[in-house]
Amino acid sequence: MTVSNLLAQDPGNLKPALKRGACLKCPRCGQGKLFRGYLRVAEECNACGLDLTPQRADDGPAYVVILLVAHLVAFALAPLFGVMGDRPALVALVLGLAAILLSLALLPPVKGMFVALQWVKGMHGFDPARTAARG
Repeated sequence: MTVSNLLAQDPGNLKPALKRGACLKCPRCGQGKLFRGYLRVAEECNACGLDLTPQRADDGPAYVVILLVAHLVAFALAPLFGVMGDRPALVALVLGLAAILLSLALLPPVKGMFVALQWVKGMHGFDPARTAARG
């Protein structure tokens, strides 16, 4: 199954669930916290009781964040060398710090979106029969 087929199966509930996941909220109700730590997914939603233990957002979010951050840093490389070309150590420091901060900022929302996608699609043990409870 391709990614486009997976995303096209349920367009009505996917967008709000992804938005809730990106906001670090429960994909079903949008009220409860999705995480109980920086990247540790809660066992259940503290608002609606959704069991979040079936989620398997292991390395996928990190790969997506690396892809995004690498592209952003690569596009910033040429303009920075144009401005600070005589100080390559400073360029490396600025880009390195930017890459670290962007990665740390993007990882929780991307992981939240992965959990939301898995919930909407009934993947990895999320019960697909819960359609009546979806928001």
